[in-house]
Amino acid sequence: GTVLAFDFGEKRVGVAVGELSLGMAHPLETIRAGSDAQRLAAVERLLSEWDPVLLIVGLPSHLDGTEHEQSARCRRFAQCLQARFGIETRLMDERLTSHSASLALAEAGIRGRRQKEMLDQVAAQHILDAFFASRHDTA
Repeated sequence: GTVLAFDFGEKRVGVAVGELSLGMAHPLETIRAGSDAQRLAAVERLLSEWDPVLLIVGLPSHLDGTEHEQSARCRRFAQCLQARFGIETRLMDERLTSHSASLALAEAGIRGRRQKEMLDQVAAQHILDAFFASRHDTA
């Protein structure tokens, strides 16, 4: 089944898509929303388009494992998705995903404003890649 992953931010939410059977993730889009209602409407559109069986939300934390300022908001976002749409939603550690996404884009020659436009969705891809890798580690 299809999986959607989210790199949650108050201004932008990066979204990636992947397939459980393949274990591969791809950047999908960046949701730019000023309100929770706009953000959820954009998510609802993606859910109807992709019909996912699972949702993954990145959970930020500091390098030492302590909670990040955004952690509580990400947890609420994940709880809201599961309650509103009835799709299993899991949290996934997202330490360093924005940094690794930035490095990957720079290696591809994408910098500056172009990188900023794509960074959140590539970070979501890295979150989903980490989820797929964790499934293989436990198998």
